[in-house]
Amino acid sequence: MKSCDLLVIGCGIAGSSLALQLAKKGLHVIVLTSSKNPLESNSSWAQGGIAFSGQGDTPELFAKDIFEAGAGLCNPAAVELLASRGPRLVQEFLIDTLGITFEPTLTREAAHCMPRILHAKDTTGRAIAESMMAAMTAEPNIEILTQHTAIDLITLSHHSEQNSDIYLPSTCVGAYVFAEEAKLVKKIFAKETVLATGGLGEVYLHTSNPSEARGDGIAMAYRAGARIMNMEYVQFHPTTLYLPGKRRFLLSEALRGEGAQLLNSRLQPFMQSYHEKKELAPRDVVARAIFGEMLTSSSEHLWLDMTAKKPDWLKDRFPLLTSACRAHGFDLAHEPVPIVPAAHYSCGGVAVDLQGRTTIARLRAIGEVSCTGLHGANRLASTSLLEGLVWASAAAEELLSGWSQRSDYFPPVREWQMSDEKADSALLQQDWISIKQTMWNYVGLVRGKDRLQRALKMLRELQWEIDSFYEKAAISSELIGLRNGILTASLITQGAWRNKNSLGCHYRID
Repeated sequence: MKSCDLLVIGCGIAGSSLALQLAKKGLHVIVLTSSKNPLESNSSWAQGGIAFSGQGDTPELFAKDIFEAGAGLCNPAAVELLASRGPRLVQEFLIDTLGITFEPTLTREAAHCMPRILHAKDTTGRAIAESMMAAMTAEPNIEILTQHTAIDLITLSHHSEQNSDIYLPSTCVGAYVFAEEAKLVKKIFAKETVLATGGLGEVYLHTSNPSEARGDGIAMAYRAGARIMNMEYVQFHPTTLYLPGKRRFLLSEALRGEGAQLLNSRLQPFMQSYHEKKELAPRDVVARAIFGEMLTSSSEHLWLDMTAKKPDWLKDRFPLLTSACRAHGFDLAHEPVPIVPAAHYSCGGVAVDLQGRTTIARLRAIGEVSCTGLHGANRLASTSLLEGLVWASAAAEELLSGWSQRSDYFPPVREWQMSDEKADSALLQQDWISIKQTMWNYVGLVRGKDRLQRALKMLRELQWEIDSFYEKAAISSELIGLRNGILTASLITQGAWRNKNSLGCHYRID
C-alpha cells in the first residue's frame, strides 16, 4: 500500500502542471502513466499550438470565437476563465517559469478571428511535454510511476470495509492500480485524486490519438458514480494522413491556417460550397464536408494541397509534417496528400466546476477527460492545451488555499481479488475491432435513429461479453483498456441517442 497527498492519473499538460505547482509547495505527489514512456500523451501529440494573445486581441474577442465555434453551448463562466487567465498563464508558466521557446510569429487557425496561436514549429505539444517532464523529474516531491494503469477509483461507498461508510457523502480516497512489470495490483491512497487521463479517440476506427486514449478516466469516474455529460460531442479532426492498414497521422489545423486547400476526388476545391470561410470554417463543418464528399464519390479519402507554398518555407514551418509525409512516400511540397477525418477530441467527459471538482468529494478531473463546458458542442482550435493549463492552475490554487484545514479519512479497504486465467488475445483484438467499426459506422460524423439503435444493441451485447470476460480473466493493461473502451463507447452512444438535436459535432440526419 502506498499513500500520498495528491494522486494524479495521467501526465499530459493538465496533470503535469498541477503536479508541479503542488509539489513546489511541499506536497507529496504521485503521477501515474500506463505508458512505458511518460511523454506518450495526447498533449505530446498536439502539433498546431496553444492559444495566446494576438495584436489588438482582447479576452472578449477570444471569448467570442470560443462561443461561435462551440455552437452556443459553451459555459459562459468557463469561457471567461480561459479567455481572461489563459494567455497570462502561458507567459508566466510556460515561457517565464519553464523557459519554453516558441516561434516569434503567431499563426492563425480555423474559426479564430486573428493570428493568436503560439507554436513551436509543428511540435508544440512535444516541446511543452518535454519541458514539463524535465521539471517533474527534477522535483523531489514528485514520484512518477510508469507502466502503472489505474483500474478503479477507491470510494467509501464501494470499497470501505466499514459498512456505515455508505451513508457518508460520495468520496474518493485513491485508486486500485495495476503495476504491469510486477503483475500485481496496488492500493494507492491519496488525500486528493485527480483524473488527467486525456481522451477517447481509440474507440473509433480512425483517430489522431495515441492508443492509450481509451476513455479510461471517464469510465472509472462513471463506475464510481460521478456525473458524466456531453459525451455525444466528439470532435473529428478534418485532416489526418490516410495510410491504409496503419494508424492515422495528424495533419495540423495550422496547414489550413497557412493556406492549404482541400480537394475532392477529382482534385477540385469544394469548401466554398459548404461555408463562407472555406477551409477556415469550424472543424465540425469541415470534417462533415469531407465526409460528405467521400460518400458522394465513394472515395476512401480526399486530398490536402499545400503546393502553393515554397518548399523551403514549408520545411522550415512544418518540419515534422514534411518529414512524416516523406517517410510514408508523400511529398507535401510538390503534391496533394491523401486525408481522412478522424476522432480527435472529446468535448464532453466528467462534469467539473471551475476548480476541477467532480460530483465526488476529493476527486477532480482536468484536461480532456473533464467537461468544463468550455468547448460546448465543438472545440475551438488550440484551446485544449490551454484548458489543461488553466484548470490545473485553478485547481492548484483552490487546493492550496484550504490544505492546512483538511481532515481526511482513510477507511480499511478490501483487497483486490486476482485471477490467474490468461485472457485470449484474439478475443481482445476482435472485441476492439467490433467497438471501432460500430462507433465509426453508426456513431461517427453523421448519426441517425436507425444507426444509433443498432449501435446500442451491438454495444450492449458486447459489453456484457467483455464484463463477463473481465470478471474471470487475469488483469492486464489491455483488458483494463478494453473494459473502459466499451463503457466509454456506450456512454457516447447513449448521449447521441438521447440528444435528438443536431448541434456542433453531434450531427443527426433525422
